[in-house]
Amino acid sequence: MPNLSALQNHQVRLASRPIGEPTRENWSFTTEAVAEPAEGGVLIKTLYLSLDPAMRGWMNDAKSYIPPVGINEVMRAGGIGEVIASKNPNFAVGDLVNASLGVQEYCLIPADQLKRSGIFKIDTRVGSPTQWLNVLGMPGMTGYFGLMDVGQPKAGETVLVSGAAGAVGQTVGQVAKIKGARAVGIAGGKAKCDFVVNELGFDACIDYKAGSVRDGLKEHCPNGVDVYFDNVGGEILDHVLAKINRKARIIICGAISQYNNTTAVQGPKNYLSLLVNRARMEGIVVFDYADRYHLAVAEMAGYLKDGRMKSREDVVKGLDTFPETLMKLFKGENFGKLVLQVAD
Repeated sequence: MPNLSALQNHQVRLASRPIGEPTRENWSFTTEAVAEPAEGGVLIKTLYLSLDPAMRGWMNDAKSYIPPVGINEVMRAGGIGEVIASKNPNFAVGDLVNASLGVQEYCLIPADQLKRSGIFKIDTRVGSPTQWLNVLGMPGMTGYFGLMDVGQPKAGETVLVSGAAGAVGQTVGQVAKIKGARAVGIAGGKAKCDFVVNELGFDACIDYKAGSVRDGLKEHCPNGVDVYFDNVGGEILDHVLAKINRKARIIICGAISQYNNTTAVQGPKNYLSLLVNRARMEGIVVFDYADRYHLAVAEMAGYLKDGRMKSREDVVKGLDTFPETLMKLFKGENFGKLVLQVAD
């Protein structure tokens, strides 16, 4: 066991609730001594943190599927870490784990918080630590269960996904293809669209930065849209609603175009298309499927192994870069799943 009393824990805390886009001023940087775990607890050294659009919602003092992060609390984040001290028989020093670690260098999880932290051991033979934050982690689980449970794609149907080059979108399109559907993405910029088609194997990708999404839908979804997995909301959702087929399924996963609004969130103007087409729109929160994660992990690990799936991560180094790195998500600057590397 390392000399814990010599270790300092650098942390990023929520100092104030952002109005619009979060800035460095919304965060405080603190340092505290690292403590030993009590009976049943574990101490984890953070290696990688998952940066996700949902974090913007956690900063708001609003009712949601999960309580907001409190002022002066360490910012919530899932991550991969190494157990460096343990008083729990289920976890040994040296184990690599996935857990809610927070934006900090070390995370002490007491016995009564272990379940809530979602801690589990990862197997690096199945996937790399960053893949455990992507296809095998929360984004992959979101994409898989959102598509399969809510979207219920059938072979030959057209599955459309926005944010196609991002963490969730990658999984949605690749699983759709494996299940025999036609996969069409929406992404920003030629490089991302080329990646989605040439690397991930989507049938087509609409570049929302290069031209009209409406024209792209006409060209690449000539037979309409059967399943739409929505990560962006806003105007793009309205364009898609005009193209849905009868009995279409729309999965509301996120609305990144709306998260930094200083005005009220804009809902779909074209929602009557749901009525005309007897379609349905349903939200997905990944935590609802926690008891089935292992099944999706096993299935998708098989796809990674046999080359049917790829997992791309955009890794940025340094805990101190957190405020700026997080904003890459909202500017569309990340290419793949955004990961913050805290330590080697």
